Amino acid sequence: MGCVSLSQKGFLAFLVVMGIVVKLGDAYCFSRLYKPGQATNGCLLGGKLYPFGRIERTEDCFSCSCNQNGADCCSLFHTPVGYDKENCKVVFNKKTCNYDVVQKSDPSKECFVYSRVG
Repeated sequence: MGCVSLSQKGFLAFLVVMGIVVKLGDAYCFSRLYKPGQATNGCLLGGKLYPFGRIERTEDCFSCSCNQNGADCCSLFHTPVGYDKENCKVVFNKKTCNYDVVQKSDPSKECFVYSRVG
């Protein structure tokens, strides 16, 4: 009675870690408001004009909603913060809109990431 098995402890630790990871996994979002009449052809984001409506992916890896009043955007990437910083480095992969964490000594090998922030 009152005993907790090793597998139960492991599962509880997993749940705690996942709760932290999920909390840290929120995307980075921003809003850009336009003055009346400023946006007539679309939204200017990262130096590129996008048409009004839903933008699935900008060149800077954001997903946006664009209208004459402004744009609401959220990142498609999450920045790794929990990894072996001594042996690994972070490289942004614009093709996948995400950060890769690779070994400094051999960039062809990935490193384990245990937390990211958005």
